[in-house]
Amino acid sequence: MEPQELQQKISEKSGWTGAIREEMGSVLVGQENLVKKLLIGLLSNGHILLEGVPGLAKTLAVKALAGSLRANFARVQFTPDLLPADLLGTMIYLPDQKSFAPKLGPIFANIILADEVNRAPAKVQSALLEAMQERQVTIGDQTHPLPKPFLVLATQNPIDQEGTYSLPEAQLDRFLLKVQVNYPSRLEELEILDRMSSSQANEETHHVTSPETVAESRQLVDEIYIDPAVKGYIVDLVQATRSPGNYEGSLKTFVQAGASPRATINFAKAARANAFLEGRAFVTPADVKELAPEILRHRILLSYEAEAENVTTDDIIKRLMGRVPVP
Repeated sequence: MEPQELQQKISEKSGWTGAIREEMGSVLVGQENLVKKLLIGLLSNGHILLEGVPGLAKTLAVKALAGSLRANFARVQFTPDLLPADLLGTMIYLPDQKSFAPKLGPIFANIILADEVNRAPAKVQSALLEAMQERQVTIGDQTHPLPKPFLVLATQNPIDQEGTYSLPEAQLDRFLLKVQVNYPSRLEELEILDRMSSSQANEETHHVTSPETVAESRQLVDEIYIDPAVKGYIVDLVQATRSPGNYEGSLKTFVQAGASPRATINFAKAARANAFLEGRAFVTPADVKELAPEILRHRILLSYEAEAENVTTDDIIKRLMGRVPVP
């Protein structure tokens, strides 16, 4: 498709993203970054890990997105006694037919909220891993494809670690973005107080688009142009996480393992989605810089030296972005 034609189609087809933002804004106060990253995940067909203390409207944001989309929504509260069958489903016996049939679990929805995902044991996390990566589920000897779109939005609490199971690096790598949800500002919290302190507070959103419209937009997102120089910038950033000492000597002992090639792929997907949200038919270095923390922060494994000196992955990303040349 010619650039001008693509630009015109993006202008015509991207209107629903503004409608969703407006509709979600009717129940959410602030959290513009969270809403934008949820839309990027939707357009990129990628899962998102939300990290923040309780009470920051993570669950409300996910429910608002599902309500705006006219999509099936399921919330699964992850607990230490959760079983894979509770998530995926199981085979049940039908006496009248004298045979077994699958009873599908809550994973068979368009948008899944995996609440406090790090409280589930390894068996459940492995079951979720197959669904996230393969977009299919095996029950008994049958494989069942998951609906489209299929999006896992998982939450975890960074403070309360009692009774939790750390997500393995293999599962963390499956998330397109790791978004940190922060406290509201004073003005935003005053508005929250006015809106939500009543028993009649509105927490429901109305349908403003459909999964079919999202699928059409994804096709346009895939055609958004990335210049070779911007592609090189993406690769340089990812490779810098593997050899940070080449860019800043003091970082050499802080990183045990850097980002995988999946980070490079996800960079391109998310940058295209960000360009679509901005109404552009091409990716700029600014798209890459904006997404770098969410793409990379869960893919860098810190060393003991970094933990001893209270150096975070965000600190390392910030310092590397200041060293890697921008095209």
